[in-house]
Amino acid sequence: MAPEATESTLRARALTKVYGSGDLRVHALRGVDLELRTGELVVLLGPSGSGKSTLLNLLGGLDTATSGEIRFQDHELTRYDDRELTRYRREHVGFVFQFYNLIPSLTALENVELVTEVALQPMEPRRALEMVGLEERLHHFPAQLSGGEQQRVAIARAIAKQPDILLCDEPTGALDSRTGILVLEAVEHIHARLGTTTVLITHNAVIADMADRVLVLGDGRIQEERRNATRRAARELSW
Repeated sequence: MAPEATESTLRARALTKVYGSGDLRVHALRGVDLELRTGELVVLLGPSGSGKSTLLNLLGGLDTATSGEIRFQDHELTRYDDRELTRYRREHVGFVFQFYNLIPSLTALENVELVTEVALQPMEPRRALEMVGLEERLHHFPAQLSGGEQQRVAIARAIAKQPDILLCDEPTGALDSRTGILVLEAVEHIHARLGTTTVLITHNAVIADMADRVLVLGDGRIQEERRNATRRAARELSW
């Protein structure tokens, strides 16, 4: 289990995101308030188009809000320019996406080493891969790895810089149930070992059972918030 969540890592207030203009305006987020506390595992649950990925992109500094405020610790991200947001992402945030985005000409170890070369306090790349159960696959290229193994390389790459926040956008979306559970076990293990504040986006309600807290999004708003009395281990999930 993660250490007790007490301090706030990220806070958002009245967060909105609008794409387009005039009659083509799309309101992706409509006044979202949330707080992510240090060391907790939060699942953002909702259907496609509910605003989950937009919210994750704003929290991770990949996009900017139309209005509202985001604070990381004592820093207001919504006042940052592009250079400051790049530094925030590099130093504090690890990303895992549905598609692995590995460089095909590099081995698993070399894909992870790329991140550690620009990190402030990197983890040893081999250790990162060992933490996701790939110590026997260090020198394999992405084409020689299964989809689940490639996703675990992506997780190792994300945590190798020892980020404060790990943001996972549908990490099991392209995988079957058995393989997806192996990926969730890797996320669970990393969260327990490092105490990283972890946010996992999914449309799969079963995955919400492994969270400390669940936020249900719909139509650009948080429609429900609940805390799980107990967290289910990833290995106990099935869908």
